[in-house]
Amino acid sequence: MQAPEPTKSYGKTFAIIAWLIVMVMLFLFFDDTIDKQLNPNQQLNSVQGSRGETRTVLIRNKAGHYVGTALVNNQPVDFMLDTGATTVAIAQATAEKLGLPVGRAMQVSTANGITTAYASRIDTLQLGDIVLNNIPASIVPGLNNSGAGSEILLGMSALKQLEFHQQGNQLTLIQH
Repeated sequence: MQAPEPTKSYGKTFAIIAWLIVMVMLFLFFDDTIDKQLNPNQQLNSVQGSRGETRTVLIRNKAGHYVGTALVNNQPVDFMLDTGATTVAIAQATAEKLGLPVGRAMQVSTANGITTAYASRIDTLQLGDIVLNNIPASIVPGLNNSGAGSEILLGMSALKQLEFHQQGNQLTLIQH
């Protein structure tokens, strides 16, 4: 019996390694592409309007939601805009990471039914150059388990301080 030729063995090994590298590169490329489809507003940019107002434009994601990354107490947090939420709703793990105060317990109605939440407050919420201060919030245990997918729901306690206009796949937030 003859030993296999070294060149065939090396060729097969290099082919496998090359395929593995290609697969990893494809995964990294598509993983980034999927992230951008889920959250097309990872970097919020603002412009100053002619009357001194600050405008931040959000692009709707593939699912039809306005999702982005805001700064909550100077830390980046993913959000989903929710005009049906009375307050800014924050997942418990996110609230702990942000060091938010846990206040009185209260019953809240969510898409998954009645649950207990805890009153809290956000010192600063920044959407591009729009800065909101002293925002009422609620800490909702199990929020991310409810399928929301984002760490906070940006509710009306923040949005009522802004004017907003939707046109096509864009939502413009305006702070006067």
